[in-house]
Amino acid sequence: MIGRRVVVTGMGAVTPLGLDVPTLWSALTAGRSGIRKIQSFDTTSFDTKIAGEVQDFEATRYFDRKDARRADRFAQLAVAAATEAVGDAKLDQGVDRDRVGVSIATAGGGLQSVVETANTLQERGPSRVSPFFVTMYIANAASGLVSLRWGFRGPSLTHVSACASSSHSVGEAAEAVRRGQVDVMVAGGAEAVIVPIAIAAFGNMRALSRRNDEPERASRPFDLGRDGFVLSEGAAVLVLEEAEHAARRGAKSYGELIGYGASDDAYHMADPAPGGVGGALSMRAALANAGIAPEEVGYINAHGTSTPANDRAETQAIKDVFGDHAYKLMVSSTKSMTGHLFGAAGALEAIICVLALRDGCIPPTINYDTPDPELDLDFVPNVARAAQVRVALSNSMGLGGTNGSLIFRAP
Repeated sequence: MIGRRVVVTGMGAVTPLGLDVPTLWSALTAGRSGIRKIQSFDTTSFDTKIAGEVQDFEATRYFDRKDARRADRFAQLAVAAATEAVGDAKLDQGVDRDRVGVSIATAGGGLQSVVETANTLQERGPSRVSPFFVTMYIANAASGLVSLRWGFRGPSLTHVSACASSSHSVGEAAEAVRRGQVDVMVAGGAEAVIVPIAIAAFGNMRALSRRNDEPERASRPFDLGRDGFVLSEGAAVLVLEEAEHAARRGAKSYGELIGYGASDDAYHMADPAPGGVGGALSMRAALANAGIAPEEVGYINAHGTSTPANDRAETQAIKDVFGDHAYKLMVSSTKSMTGHLFGAAGALEAIICVLALRDGCIPPTINYDTPDPELDLDFVPNVARAAQVRVALSNSMGLGGTNGSLIFRAP
């Protein structure tokens, strides 16, 4: 990135694999899945009965009871992840809160509140609709609550770009730090759309896995038997800070965000462009922004949704961008374990890249049983791999053809 250097000084995550980053990382490196039968509603009449639900989450750990009732689940998860990230970065020390911004992305926003309030309106009439509904369903509710919680008065932003939402959030937040608009950005994404209408709609698109009898084996990116993605919920937040600012206040640096690229397929609202053209453009833009050669990348955390078309297009895009080096790269999809957190996926996978660089451990693609002859890269099958890597890239590719790529370098 041209301009000021941007480092990661804090991380937080609430996922189907646990309520904090250490628990998440332990599960990923052990190759454990967080996919289960849906518990939040009756799936008897649904073709897909599985999802990645966050277990044992108590909103009252982060809100009093009154305020918890006035926040949609996606915003509750965001505040929880931000609490871990802000504490990890020790943002209470040496920070001008006028120069700290917030950018929490989402794709679905307060969808749970929309569904519940629509039912209330229909069953009980308009007088029973909560006056807090508007501030519960709006997409920027999470950013607003995080800003309010810590008194961060810098820009408060919300990116809504489907599955690439939080990759864009993190990338654009880094640009705000780089150009000197702020010293710190608390950036990431949150999603809570495991509701009947979403499972029905994605199911009718034939986008979801129907491997209901073995939920933990349902998400199988790049495997020949893949039959769709698994929808998940959760939140992931990174603290992005100008490097010298971080050093002055004695903050640790997990790594540096050196490149960001974005593009659109301009092809179809749901299907990826043939050959992964848009994804390739995004990766090339990130490499150019970082000022590095493709050969410097050692690991790619793939978008890897476990849908036939997406996995094929992304593999082709990687080959297009990296050429012969594509066969020397390690490429894994942690969605095989977390499922697809939709608008929060990019930020979560950014955290995973940073952890892989920190610990010299590449998380696997689990459920990789039968190679697809068309997809012939090193997908780190089934078992985590010890490997010291200096540079990692994270891909996100979403509905509407939107793409985002982030590149991180070890400290």
